[in-house]
Amino acid sequence: MAVALPAMGAALALDARAVGGAASQDWPPFVLVAGLLVVGLVARADGLFDAAGTAMSDAARGGWSLFLAAAALVAVVTAVLNLDTAVAFLTPVLVVAARRRRTAEAPFLYLVVFLANGASLVLPGSNLTNLIVLGRVHQSGSAFAGTMALPWIASVCAVCAVVAALWRRSLASAGPRLDEPVEWRAGAGLAGICVVVVAMLVLPPSFEAIVALGAGVASAAWTFRTRRVHLGELRRTVNLPLLGGLFAVAVDLGTLGRAWSGPAHLLAHASTVWTAVIGAGASVLVNNLPAASLLAARVPAHAHALLVGLDLGPNLAVSGALSAVLWLHVARTVGARPSARRYTAAGALVVPASMALALLALGATR
Repeated sequence: MAVALPAMGAALALDARAVGGAASQDWPPFVLVAGLLVVGLVARADGLFDAAGTAMSDAARGGWSLFLAAAALVAVVTAVLNLDTAVAFLTPVLVVAARRRRTAEAPFLYLVVFLANGASLVLPGSNLTNLIVLGRVHQSGSAFAGTMALPWIASVCAVCAVVAALWRRSLASAGPRLDEPVEWRAGAGLAGICVVVVAMLVLPPSFEAIVALGAGVASAAWTFRTRRVHLGELRRTVNLPLLGGLFAVAVDLGTLGRAWSGPAHLLAHASTVWTAVIGAGASVLVNNLPAASLLAARVPAHAHALLVGLDLGPNLAVSGALSAVLWLHVARTVGARPSARRYTAAGALVVPASMALALLALGATR
């Protein structure tokens, strides 16, 4: 934030029109994720995530069946509620589920963050980068889902296969289940989720962002009345300084992309594979949100391939996406021990496999 805001001031002085264009492209995803995080907080307060994790662990016969159930849960929540929401609220659920089933935590801890990125290809709101890029190509949510459904399936399968192979010995053993009842309610959280899903499928990015924020505000206001969510929890969950700082950086790089033709020229002459590689590399260097703003400042030639790189590439390093930063923080709050070094070592296998299969699926779709 300390660097981004002065840079934005300088950009305004040099080219206020470019700054306005970048801000217009970038604001919907940040408003959307704020709304989604609030809806997710209310859903957690209603016990929806804990109930899902408990049902999953209780139905599992062992480590492998629990792993498959966890993968399905992460993939669905990511697609519906955004990868940052999935990481923020499912990381503790999966850690607790593993402990409840008396199996190793590590495969579930790393599955949730890798699969949150890997499963974020299918809906515009599943990943903020999708919205930033779609702001240029003007594709509807249903059309985008139709194009990316097969790459999404390929990516999810690849991530699960690699994580399962890395921790196959840990998943082979599990102890007896713990018997602890969990209460949940079909309330404001479930209603907010339903509203957001419909908005993602039928509305353009700017309108779905407004609807998501409205759903979050309404569900939080209703939950405040019952004192199940407090203002301090809301502030910590949304983390406006972090979102504001990333927004400022994204606008700065989006302005650069409008004033400088270098990134657009590079992508115009790149194949689909190299477009994805460029997106992945830029994500690791500057985070995928600012990278999306820079690379999609002008209409990219291979927008969907670019999203494969921007969405899956961050699994190479914790610097690649906001989701990894949230994951590190949330995992530590439940006593887990996430490692940035182990993240990169595993990601070096996860990323090539998931990107390759997703690009093959994308080619088959076309």
